[in-house]
Amino acid sequence: MLFLACLYQPFSAVANETKIMIIGDSLSAGYGLKQDQDWVNLLQNKYVEQKKSILLINMSVSGQTTDNALLNIDAQLKAHQPSHVLIELGGNDGIRGFPIKLIRKHLTQLVTKSQHSGAKVALMEIQIPPNLGPRYTKMFTDNYQKVAKETEAYLMDYFMVPVAVDKTLMQNDNLHPNEKAQPLIRDFMEAQIDSWLKKS
Repeated sequence: MLFLACLYQPFSAVANETKIMIIGDSLSAGYGLKQDQDWVNLLQNKYVEQKKSILLINMSVSGQTTDNALLNIDAQLKAHQPSHVLIELGGNDGIRGFPIKLIRKHLTQLVTKSQHSGAKVALMEIQIPPNLGPRYTKMFTDNYQKVAKETEAYLMDYFMVPVAVDKTLMQNDNLHPNEKAQPLIRDFMEAQIDSWLKKS
């Protein structure tokens, strides 16, 4: 079932606020978790505690594919006017065996639409299980490097790499991180976002 993750706005917007809009799938939407347990909410709380002027706008939807995201991104960019956009998408496309070129086209469009709105863009380098064979899996991952290079988007490491190898950090479906994994992802993403903001 698709659901829209919450928009986190725990403090008033200010002129120099960094507004990061996250366009992702179930991994960022907190699938199988309570609303306050997901890594986005945990990281926003940490920013508030640190008194950092960073607002996370979570537009992630469980089950979302790159073509789904394209249907909404123009309206989302207009409504929220983010200074930064983080794209965490493609996993559902890859698991379903979507054509590599089509995924690449959609990712490129998501990046360029965000850039044209004036936002700095980070593209997370998604990885998928090898179910569809090594050739498809490699081509899928290579997509992200190609799109990042062509669009000059920031290529961000995949937060599931250190989590997926530990079954104690995964839900019973072995696809989604559990509550125990969320603080680890929060800390991983805090470091990744910090590096991105310093370079953007």
